[in-house]
Amino acid sequence: MQTTRLHLSASSSDNRISKLVCRAIFVLVMVACTQATKIHGQQLREAFRNIQKAVVIVRTEQKGLAPFPQQGQVSMDGLGSGVLISNDGKVLTAAHLVQSADRTIVEFSGGELVLAHVIGCGVSADVALLQLERTPANYVAAKLGDSDTAEVGDEVFVVGAPYGISRTLTAGHVSGRRTLNRGENSVPLEFLQTDAAINMGNSGSPVFNLKGDVIGIVSNIMSRSGGSEGLAFAATSNTARRLLLDQKTFWTGIEGMLVEGDLAKALNLPQPAGVLVQRVAEGSIAWQSGIEPGNLRATVEGQEIVLGGDIILRVNDIPVENGEENFGIGVLKPGQKLVLTLFRQGHIVKLPIPTSQ
Repeated sequence: MQTTRLHLSASSSDNRISKLVCRAIFVLVMVACTQATKIHGQQLREAFRNIQKAVVIVRTEQKGLAPFPQQGQVSMDGLGSGVLISNDGKVLTAAHLVQSADRTIVEFSGGELVLAHVIGCGVSADVALLQLERTPANYVAAKLGDSDTAEVGDEVFVVGAPYGISRTLTAGHVSGRRTLNRGENSVPLEFLQTDAAINMGNSGSPVFNLKGDVIGIVSNIMSRSGGSEGLAFAATSNTARRLLLDQKTFWTGIEGMLVEGDLAKALNLPQPAGVLVQRVAEGSIAWQSGIEPGNLRATVEGQEIVLGGDIILRVNDIPVENGEENFGIGVLKPGQKLVLTLFRQGHIVKLPIPTSQ
């Protein structure tokens, strides 16, 4: 019995030591995790402090046909986000926000309002470049980073103005990389997928890595509710750079829709497809050239469209087939002229377009 008691006593002592060791390891792990979380929080906080003044609100104004059954035109305001990427006043934002806007105003974190002009649009990637009329003092541009270094699983954060609430930060990860190949002669478009919360007003928001470099520009979300569901996409910074900074680009100001099939036949198009001009932004090259927007709202197979405007058939004798890259307009080679072939009130019209802005 004594031997047994000694054995039990030794076992109890071992158990107590094992428990103490386990508790010590648990405490060390918790301390390490807490410290890592603290360091991560400090890194994110510091990155935000460095870039917050570069993030802006983008407000747009435009006139359009009143919704049925109203008559005439109404003013429509748009709201999104953007980021200052150069000290000479260049701002990246989303193309769908400014493509057909008559007036664009950039609001800085201190409340300063600055008029901006669209100088380039990459509709297919949903990115646009603005030029400010002036750059307020004490604002430092964010760095346009190399999005090729971003990998699935990397932590990122988005700063923008969801629902107009400026300088809102949401954090998440790169949850995917998507590439859209548009054909043999087109540059592939790259998008980052992220689970960071993104809502209305975040269009054009910059996506940052933890170094504070811009690696994406928010394009859209996939949502059944209309709010964030953890599935958002951003054009990569390298795509924006290739489309808007590495080559000559411009802003057409055309909002259009691709018509094909039965609708193209109903409109008596002389070819299988064309781009029906819905509206034209004031001050754009399309507006200066006299391209005519639609003037009659109609519902076709449940979709509301504006009829009566020009239909773009060809761009420099290349037939419109898929409506990509600003509906075939947006990037020209040096010295290349731009001529649009239009279907206007039953007649084919060739219209030269000035490409200088």
